[in-house]
Amino acid sequence: MLGWIRVRFQPQTEGGAAIPDLSLLLQASQLGKLLAQTGWVARVVLFILLFFSVFSWAIIFQKYLLFSRIERQTSKFLQLFRSTKGLPEPQAVTMAAEGSPLVSIYVAGYTELQSQVNPHGGLKSLNAIAARMQNASTSEMRMIERWMPWLATTASTAPFIGLFGTVWGVMDAFGQLGEGTASTIRLVAPGMAEALIATAAGLFAAIPALIAYNHFLHHLRELGGRMDSFTAEFVAQIEKQYSK
Repeated sequence: MLGWIRVRFQPQTEGGAAIPDLSLLLQASQLGKLLAQTGWVARVVLFILLFFSVFSWAIIFQKYLLFSRIERQTSKFLQLFRSTKGLPEPQAVTMAAEGSPLVSIYVAGYTELQSQVNPHGGLKSLNAIAARMQNASTSEMRMIERWMPWLATTASTAPFIGLFGTVWGVMDAFGQLGEGTASTIRLVAPGMAEALIATAAGLFAAIPALIAYNHFLHHLRELGGRMDSFTAEFVAQIEKQYSK
């Protein structure tokens, strides 16, 4: 009966609300104690993983904002391009949908078109226009993909960096056990816990980077397909206009 009362009893504040559970504070204090006891190798490993994690999160937020803006501006550009009879002026397109990679591709194709029109009103080379737009598409994709390899590197290397810190900590703990400075497993346990922190930190840095990389890679493939489709649509429209 008393045991049941101890389990069910929760201290109350003056307003009648239950005091928040202190287990999180205890866990945080224990984690801080373990970090304070870590050796210099573990601290170097944790610092490297912290750098990887912070930089990866910065890239994740930057890419998220970038793809959101590209999606909005691309929809505006396609609506303007398809609702205009003929070819809209590049300046008007740039002002209306600046930030979409399709704008740069369109400007490249439009500029090349002006140079390919012969004095008789025909086209010198339709393939030159497509090639110019394809080059612009490649340049845009290269800019959008910037820093993406960092996410892949973090996802693939951070667990191994953490594992290195864990192995080093385990070696140090068992070394103390062999030298007699720690005579029981209970005394070695804190060192083992310190070592496992490195593995946890490695996973903490790697998992978000891996999820974000796969997510953004999917967006990149979709965007590449839209670029190719727009290039084909533009070339087909040019061919239709100048074949009359």
